Amino acid sequence: MLAGPDPELAATMGFSGFGEPRGASRDGWGSRRVPRVCCGLWGAGGAGVLFPPPPPPPSFGIPPCSSLSVSVSLLLNPFSMFLGKKARTFDLEAMFEQTRRTAVERSRKVLEAREREKEEQAEKELKSRHTDSSASASSATGVGSTLKPRDTASSESEDSSDEELIGPSMQSQTSVQGPVGGDDDDDEEFIGPPLPPGFKDSDDDDTEEEDNVSALGLDPSGARLITGGYDYDVKFWDFAGMDASLQAFRSLQPCECHQIKSLQYSSTGDVILVVSGNSQAKVLDRDGFPVMECIKGDQYIVDMTNTKGHTAMLNSGCWHPKIKEEFLTCSNDGTVRTWDVNNEKKHKSVFKPRSVQGKRVIPTTCTYSRDGKLIAAGCQDGSIQIWDRNMSVHTKFHCRQAHAPGTDTSCLAFSYDGTALASRGGDDTLKMWDIRQFKKPLHSAERLSSFFPMTDCCFSPDDKILVTGTSVKKGGGSGKLFFFDRETFQKLYEIEVTDASVVRCLWHPKLNQIMVGTGNGLAKVYYDPVKSQRGAKLCVVKTKRKERQAETLTQDYIITPHALPMFREPRQRSTRKQLEKDRLDPMKSHKPEPPVAGPGRGGRVGTHGGTLSSYIVKNIALDKTDDSNPREAILRHAKEAEENPYWVAPAYAKTQPKTVFAEVEPEDDETDKPEWKKRKI
Repeated sequence: MLAGPDPELAATMGFSGFGEPRGASRDGWGSRRVPRVCCGLWGAGGAGVLFPPPPPPPSFGIPPCSSLSVSVSLLLNPFSMFLGKKARTFDLEAMFEQTRRTAVERSRKVLEAREREKEEQAEKELKSRHTDSSASASSATGVGSTLKPRDTASSESEDSSDEELIGPSMQSQTSVQGPVGGDDDDDEEFIGPPLPPGFKDSDDDDTEEEDNVSALGLDPSGARLITGGYDYDVKFWDFAGMDASLQAFRSLQPCECHQIKSLQYSSTGDVILVVSGNSQAKVLDRDGFPVMECIKGDQYIVDMTNTKGHTAMLNSGCWHPKIKEEFLTCSNDGTVRTWDVNNEKKHKSVFKPRSVQGKRVIPTTCTYSRDGKLIAAGCQDGSIQIWDRNMSVHTKFHCRQAHAPGTDTSCLAFSYDGTALASRGGDDTLKMWDIRQFKKPLHSAERLSSFFPMTDCCFSPDDKILVTGTSVKKGGGSGKLFFFDRETFQKLYEIEVTDASVVRCLWHPKLNQIMVGTGNGLAKVYYDPVKSQRGAKLCVVKTKRKERQAETLTQDYIITPHALPMFREPRQRSTRKQLEKDRLDPMKSHKPEPPVAGPGRGGRVGTHGGTLSSYIVKNIALDKTDDSNPREAILRHAKEAEENPYWVAPAYAKTQPKTVFAEVEPEDDETDKPEWKKRKI
């Protein structure tokens, strides 16, 4: 006789609690139909019928172990787990110890590799700095002396690997940075994981980014220049109002704490488009006051066509060259939108760039053609896509392999004749395209480094020269302006601007001057004394205005105020002593007399109605009836009105010289009235 299994365990193995397997059913005659899958049937307390066990699994040459024996026993007898077998115990301490040793060994190898790289880099720097043989020899001995304790430390770490902590040690990191950084940083604490090889821990990069002039704009007449940067400021410069000191006449932060990415005057010069790091472009007037702000779209809508505005960070924007109310923006939400200044609640049209697979791709720059009929966008997948302004669905021209995929195309510029397009890519190239044959570039210039997503390129006013700037790392040289011939694409000229990157460049057609924005916060203007007109020539000839020193009368400061008695201030006393002194003063200690309650006494008369009871008694039986006769009150002034007529009497002097008053009618007795007219009380 075999006892039935526990109902819960039977349920987990596929059996019901009443002796029937799961899936068993009864036919019309009450007989049981057992599925073929079950391997045994248990009676509810009765005899059990066992089917033959399954054949043992094949052996694959695995050495025997405790876990393998347990699994094989379970396969041979599926119900042996119910016959009192004990669970296997694991030694967690041994497992943790093995894991710790493995981590320590890996960390030690990584640290040793980093130390070797740091030592080699330090040796190279020391050899390059010291050109003299004696100096180089002394530096070599210094390096050797610094390397010895590291070798001993590494050998000691190998011997005592069991006592080391998991992860990189702080002493090794500080020893690696010691020869390079010097002894001045010994007091600074090392926080966080070590930096990868080739990276330096410096805060100068942050300040350098804040000084970047990331936006330039000139009005069509060339009278005013606007600049914007990563420090969130937009500054206004007036060439006619500036002197040689070159100071901005206005500075503001239109987008609060968002970096300025693009600034451009409209075709008439009365408004300014401001594109920043947020999702809403702004339009300002010439004096910097807000005119409109684009609406923000719903970020929870998947189809960007159904949103009224951008839902992600803006990348670029520009005005329509012919229509002064229309402008264009592109964003990280994968759309290019046109807007109307008079309607800030919704965009005019939406253009969605797509990749080869038809997926969404982010546009990094956008522009209009010179006639305003085409809209071009450079995307992150390296493509350049051009649409007809009135057809927003399909592209009119496109090139999928214009630049390297994954790089930001920073600028697109149409030539003045409208047939050529210049593109500045993040792959350090400058390319010239013919939009009529848009499959291959006409010309290409390489090795033009670009580290910023807004590096410019522009055409000269005569449409024969193409200009762009290059970026450099800190201490890596000077940023330059390169001039290329449009037809042959040969380098005509180059100018070293400053020891920082050249980010923005602008060649104004009327002024014939080049404005340059750099990575260290400078805005430079290049002009020709003969060929240039107005602009910077108006302010460089003016002398600096002398600062007027205002004469003000200031009070002389007393260096030792307690030297004279008249300037001494009494020391602060304790509260108890101050109260005792106040009690001695009769004016401060005088207590006001309370009001007299009840009858008067001591020469003071008690006020009637001063108490609640007296006030109630006084007002309990007031006669509030009005016995005055209005007729008599008016006739009191009849004599004065007759002697000195002013208002009514002169009007009736001719028509009614004698005053006629209404006759007093006798009051009717209510007894003579009918019963239904009498007053009912």
